[in-house]
Formats: sequence, structure tokens, C-alpha cells
Amino acid sequence: MNTFQLDCFIQVAETLSFARAAERLNVTQPAVTHQIHSLEEELNVKLFRRTTRIVELTQEGFLFLEDARDILSISHRAKRRFTNPSAEEIRPFSVGCHSYTHLFLLSKALGQMAKEFPTLHPRLRVVSFPHLYRLLDEEEVDALVGFQDKAPGVYRELLRSPIVLVCPQEHPLASRDKIQLSVLKEFPLILSGAGMAPSQVLQLQSRCMEGRPFSDFHFTESPESAIVLTKAGLGVSLLPDLFLPHDPSLARVPLQEDLSLSFGVYYKSLQSRPLLRSFLSALQDTIKKGSPL
Repeated sequence: MNTFQLDCFIQVAETLSFARAAERLNVTQPAVTHQIHSLEEELNVKLFRRTTRIVELTQEGFLFLEDARDILSISHRAKRRFTNPSAEEIRPFSVGCHSYTHLFLLSKALGQMAKEFPTLHPRLRVVSFPHLYRLLDEEEVDALVGFQDKAPGVYRELLRSPIVLVCPQEHPLASRDKIQLSVLKEFPLILSGAGMAPSQVLQLQSRCMEGRPFSDFHFTESPESAIVLTKAGLGVSLLPDLFLPHDPSLARVPLQEDLSLSFGVYYKSLQSRPLLRSFLSALQDTIKKGSPL
């Protein structure tokens, strides 16, 4: 495995085109194809599904993408260190999330950290639950911010968020004070993907799906996608109230069961981790001062 192979893989993954990847790298398309084939043989997996019309990442390719970026980042950082050895050493700090919406929680905390550590270089990663947990277990991220679930490491709760029904303001359910799950079987449902939703939300979705035809459901890959389809009037969705957009066209209706989720930070250890200690302290300060956004 070499950096040129990784460059080829990343460019194809980003453009989903061998031809455009070759243009970016200023090489021929057969050269890119050869490098991808060599990488697939070395890893013993298929990284892309290729037809005459489309190129798309396989599940293995999606999982390898972050590893490839990490390897290239380390390689480039090592080269810069020896190119300019007198430069002040940066302090990398990696935080993982499963939702782009949760990134907005981090800005104030990272800003506070930067005052304490001027050479701080944060890296923010947004991937599915299973991949995030693997990154944390292998210590490729310093901290994981999200809803409590089965994961390795230590968990510190920051706040709790209720699960609510989200629907357009003109929807028949929008005026209810509370909603029973049984009522939802009368309406189309917009479902968040298994890799991007907390397990408690997935369990509620499964209960609402029992005995219903497949045509009653719209499947999405993220909570953000579910909100878009809900706002379009295609159905209703069950989502954590935390970080839902403050949109006057959407109603949030509590559930009769009054279910809530724990939201916090996972990490492996605080021993000899001054950046992590600073991050946890800054994040807790952000929450205490009111709205995290």
C-alpha cells in the first residue's frame, strides 16, 4: 500500500468517477484503475461497485475511506515536519459524531479549548454509529459525542432529550398535547436509517411498523433527511428533540410514554490527556450556560 494508491482511491471515492479522478491527479485513467485494482487485491476486498453507468463505494470501501484519509494525513504531516522542523508542533484532537447537526454543539467548546491550547488542530468526523464505536475502540478519535448506546469506553452524560413526533404544523396530529404510538399506525412514517439513529428510536420505529405494508414507510439515511421529508408533508417522524431545527412550519409533539435519551461524551481514558480534559470541561460549560447551539 502506498500514498499514490490511497490518493487514487480517495479521488475516485469523492468524484465517483475514474475519469475525473485521473484528471485531478493529472494521470491517465488506466493508471488510476490499475492502482485501485492493486489496492483491492492487497486488502482482499472490493472497494467499488462498477458498471457501465455508475461507480459507487461498497460497504468495505466506505469503511476504508476514513482509514485512507488518516494514513494520508499522517504521511503529509510527517513530511511537513521534516520540511520545516523549526515550526511549532500542532496538537491534533479528533471528535466523532453520528450527525452533522451535533457539530454545532462543538464550536463554543473548541473555541474555548483553542484559547488554552493555541496550536490546537481539531478534526471533526461524522460517520455511522458502528464505525464511530470502532474508531473510539481503536483510539482513532479522542472523544465521541452522541446519544448513549452500547459502546466501548467511559460515558459522561451532558443532558437528556425527549423523543418527539415531528410533523408539519397543518398535520392533524400537530395540535395534540401528547401522542400514543398506536395513533401513528394511521399515518405514513419517515424512518431514520439504522446506522444513524439511536437504538431507542429504532425500537420505537419497529413498534410502529408492525403489521403495516411497506408502502407506508419512507426510509432515510439520516435524521436530517427525515426532517426534510417530514417538512415536505410525506409523513411523520420520531426523532430526539435535541437539535431539531427551530422551524415554525414543524410541530414537535411529546409522546405519551415520555421517553428520553441520554446525550453525552464517550472516551477511553483521561489519564495523560490534557486536551480531552479541556474538551470535557468546555463542553459542560457550554451546556450549563443554556442552549448548546
